[in-house]
Amino acid sequence: MNLPTLPLFPDSGSQRPLLIAGPCSAETEEQLLTTAHALAQEGIRLFRAGLWKPRTKPGCFEGVGAAGLPWLARVKRETGMRTATEVATAEHARAAREAGVDLLWIGARTTANPFAVQEIADALAGCDLPILVKNPLSPDLDLWIGALERLSQAGIRRLGAIHRGFSALDHSLYRNPPQWSLPIELHRRLPQLPLLCDPSHIGGRRDRIAALCQQAMDLGFDGLIVEAHCRPDEAWSDREQQVTPEELRHILSRLVIRRTDDASDGLTALRRRIDECDDELLEVLARRMQVAREIGRYKRAHTMPVLQARRYEELLARRTAQAERAGMSAAFMQAVLQAIHEESVRQQMELSDE
Repeated sequence: MNLPTLPLFPDSGSQRPLLIAGPCSAETEEQLLTTAHALAQEGIRLFRAGLWKPRTKPGCFEGVGAAGLPWLARVKRETGMRTATEVATAEHARAAREAGVDLLWIGARTTANPFAVQEIADALAGCDLPILVKNPLSPDLDLWIGALERLSQAGIRRLGAIHRGFSALDHSLYRNPPQWSLPIELHRRLPQLPLLCDPSHIGGRRDRIAALCQQAMDLGFDGLIVEAHCRPDEAWSDREQQVTPEELRHILSRLVIRRTDDASDGLTALRRRIDECDDELLEVLARRMQVAREIGRYKRAHTMPVLQARRYEELLARRTAQAERAGMSAAFMQAVLQAIHEESVRQQMELSDE
């Protein structure tokens, strides 16, 4: 697949990671400037803020819109940082370009709409701005690549991708489960395309951001786009997943950046597959525990005992036989099932305290 790309910025070089940070939403000029100055002191050189915010439900804060463009211009003047914002329509793209915003990204909802992407591509045709494309909400790799191709065919050469996870019915572990295999496949098909990770949207909680940043670096991602706010608990949108500039500094100071040429090493590739399997295993276990809690509520409503030994013995025999057929020992599977069963019982017992 031919998708010619240039570096996002001529002076960006090959240093990893490329860091983009700033609040989920531009709320007020004071909030934006306070956050920007604090991030500049931490060494961040690319400042993000959402001006137009596509929201799932009406009535939520949908951004200040074009009124925030002069605020971003002031951020650039006072801090020297480059600025970035999301665009969802051709009108947004033209307004941001004319206002001197340095980088634009297309959000997950917009990526899922080829008509919207094409309109943005037409509005930006031939421009030298870096444009990043987030993955669509659904795990559709062709749709993601198709959006990049539309921009490329419009003559845009400074392209990159952002992995922000995928929507799922069960958000018990992640807000948007990462399904790392998809961005890994994107990188395999388009190895020259810069690939950034959005740990804020994947994790949905600030205490998950550090681990997700490290995992992205271990997987060879080129950069990170992290939501940071001067007062996260007062944020007008997505407050749970934003960190302070000081917290971001702590996260970044602990990152281990491995050489990208290690990514092609056979052992590293196999370990990535193990990590991906572990992520999937945790997701499955989280869903299983959710079902176990629903069973517990049913039992309580119908005055049934939590522990039903006959059912457990049948399950143990059936799953142990399956494990042996798959090349695993009976003792191993019995130990695994016992641990899962004990956790299921514990969670059902806790329901009695609700």
